[in-house]
Amino acid sequence: MASAVEILKNDDSILITEFNPEPPKIVSFEGSVSRQNSNLSCELVGQELVNEVQNIDHDVCEAGEEDSFFVADLGEVARAYKLWTEKLPNVRAHYAVKCNTDRNVVRLLGHLGANFDCASKQEIDTVLALGFDASRIVYANPCKTNSFIRHARANEVNLTTVDNVQELYKLQKFHPDCKVLIRLVTDDESAQCQLSTKFGCSVDTALNDLLPTSKALGINVVGVAFHVGSGAKDFTSIYKAVKDSRDVFNAAETYGFEMNILDIGGGFERETFEESSEMVRCSLANFFPESYVEDRQIRFLAEPGRFMVANAFTLATHVIARRDLGQNSEGMEAMLYINDGVYGNLNCILFDHQHPTAQVLKHSGVIYYNLEGKSGANKGHSFSIWGPTCDGLDCVLSKTQLAANIQVGDWLYFSKLGAYTSAATTTFNGLGGSARVKYVSSEALSGFEY
Repeated sequence: MASAVEILKNDDSILITEFNPEPPKIVSFEGSVSRQNSNLSCELVGQELVNEVQNIDHDVCEAGEEDSFFVADLGEVARAYKLWTEKLPNVRAHYAVKCNTDRNVVRLLGHLGANFDCASKQEIDTVLALGFDASRIVYANPCKTNSFIRHARANEVNLTTVDNVQELYKLQKFHPDCKVLIRLVTDDESAQCQLSTKFGCSVDTALNDLLPTSKALGINVVGVAFHVGSGAKDFTSIYKAVKDSRDVFNAAETYGFEMNILDIGGGFERETFEESSEMVRCSLANFFPESYVEDRQIRFLAEPGRFMVANAFTLATHVIARRDLGQNSEGMEAMLYINDGVYGNLNCILFDHQHPTAQVLKHSGVIYYNLEGKSGANKGHSFSIWGPTCDGLDCVLSKTQLAANIQVGDWLYFSKLGAYTSAATTTFNGLGGSARVKYVSSEALSGFEY
């Protein structure tokens, strides 16, 4: 089968000169994750990127028409969910809506069978507005606004997390019938984003404060929750957290609580999922054996966010300015200014400790999509890349190598920007806000329209 792109070599780089107008054949979602799926995803995303930028003439377009935009492959989201169910079939995924609030992503995951982790009134409303039942939501925020608690009660969101006594008094006053998961602290020192500095109680606090207070207040404790940090790297923390959870289960039963939920939180990534999922299976088998689980009808759930969406979104940005440096002491040719940055969809650089990679999409009218690893690819031009605001903090990359001598009007793209990007944008300087999203799917999504 011929490739969807024709690739030609010249002295400087590989240039993609023509895209096949015929769409590639969609692979059935019944299949497993494969190289074929990944190749198809790359082609579909590339086609949509090129179709979009080819229709924009920055010399005559209306103000804002050349704004940055995303291409999202919903097939990547579907494959991530399928991989989750294959590796952890007994752990129900509750998608962390905070990670990426894109309505089609939330709709798709709910359509596939995922439930939802919501942390605010707005996230709860997003899920409910899409037609999903409130019983599919865990209000996974241990420190909630009183009015949000009342809102949860009014909308029958009846499961939440708690890590302090004061929260129990708030629940007794505003939502006494809400079921509670005690959120435990974990060792998340190696995580990409640590959460235990802010949330989670010790086992001692759970046993000596939260359980007796819950009993006295008539609050129904039904389980335990923990989170080993977003982008976790040390999976032994999962083992320790599951062990601690079993200790709380045992103690809670002495108070008469019927413990039947263990929420193992998030922190999972596609790149390390083989190892992390193995640790989850081992930990659950050791501390929550099958007979114990069956006797108490225990349900396991988790709160994956970046696992589901990180690889699914590609950001295209327009080069709006160039400041030549004349080969400075660091060998950089110029400073490039693009129309997105750390106050926009690249906020993940500051807030999520990500390190996005810039690649050339279009230079001087020629498409350079998907050069990485290609024979003859040349990355001999050195630049720094900056966002569009007036803040010196708005630096996307302090130094990077690109495959072409980028000029004003060219386009760059950043792959794997689906997690903690668009959800945290600002409108600082009157710039940014929600970028438009173009959708493709490298999987056949039966019964789902986008």
